Amino acid sequence: MNFAARFYGHLHTINGHRRKVIVNCFRAGIPWQGLRHDLSKYSPTEFWNGVKYFQGMRSPNEAEREDIGYSRAWMHHKGRNRHHFEFWTDYDPVTRLCVPVKMPVRYVAEMFCDRMAASKTYMKKNYTDASPLQYFLKGKQRRIIHPETSDLLESWLTMLSEKGEDATFAEIRRAVRQSSKRC
Repeated sequence: MNFAARFYGHLHTINGHRRKVIVNCFRAGIPWQGLRHDLSKYSPTEFWNGVKYFQGMRSPNEAEREDIGYSRAWMHHKGRNRHHFEFWTDYDPVTRLCVPVKMPVRYVAEMFCDRMAASKTYMKKNYTDASPLQYFLKGKQRRIIHPETSDLLESWLTMLSEKGEDATFAEIRRAVRQSSKRC
């Protein structure tokens, strides 16, 4: 694939994914997060690596990892975007180990919106409401995520699979409103 095809393909993928996330975030009751979602993907570190490793059917970060052993773009991205569970790690003052921290509900909601949009972006016509749950379950045993965060995300992905988008977004809006009242 030539440079222009990778450039425009990557740009088109980012823009299409962001549009889907924005729609999902509005439905989830977190519109501001949707509008700000993944803006770091336009930064030079993330964008140019994405162009270099663009293939169209999977994240360029996977190809970058295969090439150099890690993904510079991912390292940059996860440190700037709170909807990724990898952002939510810190050192335990007792054990001095890096451990997962429970995510605020609004960021779990954005993570749900992101996962659903990513499944639609990459799976295209093969997407079903069960797809995001299947992807989540495939990597569950290897994921370093706070158990309560994992359980909440899985419950919403399961609800999406069983009851569809409307019921799931209604539940997410309720959970976001309720968690906002506690702050």
